[in-house]
Amino acid sequence: MEIEQLISYVAFLLPAIVVGVVAYYFFKGHTANEEGRRRYLIQKEAQNKILPTRLQAYERLTLLLERIDPNKLLVRVNPYSDSIDDYEKLLIKNIEQEFEHNITQQVYVSVECWNIIQAAKNATIHVIRQAAMHEKENAADTMREWILRHFMEEVTPSQKALTYIKKEVSELF
Repeated sequence: MEIEQLISYVAFLLPAIVVGVVAYYFFKGHTANEEGRRRYLIQKEAQNKILPTRLQAYERLTLLLERIDPNKLLVRVNPYSDSIDDYEKLLIKNIEQEFEHNITQQVYVSVECWNIIQAAKNATIHVIRQAAMHEKENAADTMREWILRHFMEEVTPSQKALTYIKKEVSELF
């Protein structure tokens, strides 16, 4: 009689256990799904709020690259004397100030994009230093002409970086 009673308990208990296990997995899956949905909605809302900020960062970096572009920089920043060393320092100071003014924008762009912008800045400074060494005996205006001639033959580092920024912004949409 005890075995029959034990079998009847198991017979009643087995469906309850099966229902409990099924309910556990159902609620576990449902909870995970709801958590994922909430996380997606929060991420989507954050993306809608951060996208304008990111686009503003790309705009500011575009302006930075335009301002340090040698062709535009040389037109905007005129030498105040004939000294090549003074003009070289003035140009580099201008580039560094522009860069430092926009350094916080790196938070909103990819690491690769920021590295390309830094490389453009450094390449521009390098060309200015190269021009100053090449035209050491002449006046600052001769150095300006050398830089302008140099970039008539090739694309400026700023233009290369701008191309990358445009590509990265197009991937946002």
